[in-house]
Amino acid sequence: MYKNYIFDLYGTLVDISTNEWKASLWKNMSNIYSMHGAVYSPKELKKAYYSLLKEQIAAIPKDKYTTHPEPQIEYVFQRMFTEKGIDCSMSLAKEIGLVFRSLSLNYIKLYDGVHELFDNIHKNGGKAYLLSNAQRIFTEPEIRMLGIYNEFEDVIISSDVGCAKPDIKFYQHILAKHSLDPKESIMIGNDYITDIQGSFNAGLDSLYLHTNISPEIKGELLAKYPVMSGDLFEAINILFNEVH
Repeated sequence: MYKNYIFDLYGTLVDISTNEWKASLWKNMSNIYSMHGAVYSPKELKKAYYSLLKEQIAAIPKDKYTTHPEPQIEYVFQRMFTEKGIDCSMSLAKEIGLVFRSLSLNYIKLYDGVHELFDNIHKNGGKAYLLSNAQRIFTEPEIRMLGIYNEFEDVIISSDVGCAKPDIKFYQHILAKHSLDPKESIMIGNDYITDIQGSFNAGLDSLYLHTNISPEIKGELLAKYPVMSGDLFEAINILFNEVH
C-alpha cells in the first residue's frame, strides 16, 4: 500500500467539458472588456488573447522547465486591458479570468467514486496531493466548488511552477517540496503521456484511468495498474484490496 497518492484532476477525478472557441464566449468577453473601457470586437479580442498567451509562454525563464513551459494566464487577461491603455489590477484580471472560465464551461462534475477513493486513502493513513496541468485562477475555485479542495495535503498547479506534466521538473517539484519517497508514492491519471510516461520518468508507479476524455493511446502504456474501464471503484479495489 502506498503512503502518497498524487492525482491528476481533469479526466481523472473531474469530468469537464469546455469550449473556448464558441462565438458567444468571445462576444460576451468583448462586452465585458468594452464595459471597462478596453474596447474590442469579439474577433479582435480572441486574436489578442492567443497572441498574448503565446508571448507569455515565450517569456517563461528557461530554467523553470525542461520541455513544457506553463504561463500564468491572469497576466494575459491583464495585458488585454493595458494593450488598450486601461489600467487593470491583478485582482480584476483574476476575476475577469474566472468569468472567462465560467463562460467557457459546458459542464463540470466529479466522477463516481471520488469521495470513496479519498475515504480509503485517509482511513489507511495515506496522503493525497494534486499535481495538475492547469491555471490556478480556474482550478482552485472549481475544486472548492466541487468540495474536494480539503482532501489534498497540497494543491500544486502548473501555472504556479512554470512547467507542466510530463516535464520531469514538475514531478521533481512535488517530490522535493514534500520530501516524498518515489517508492512510497503513486501517480493516478488519465493521460498515458503526461501522467503515466511523465511519472515513470520520475521513478513513480502509476495507475492509469481510461476515461471519457483520455487521449487515444498511441504508444506503450507504462502504468503499473491500467484501469481501462475508467472506474474509480475498480481503482479502489486495486489500490486497497490487493496485496502489492
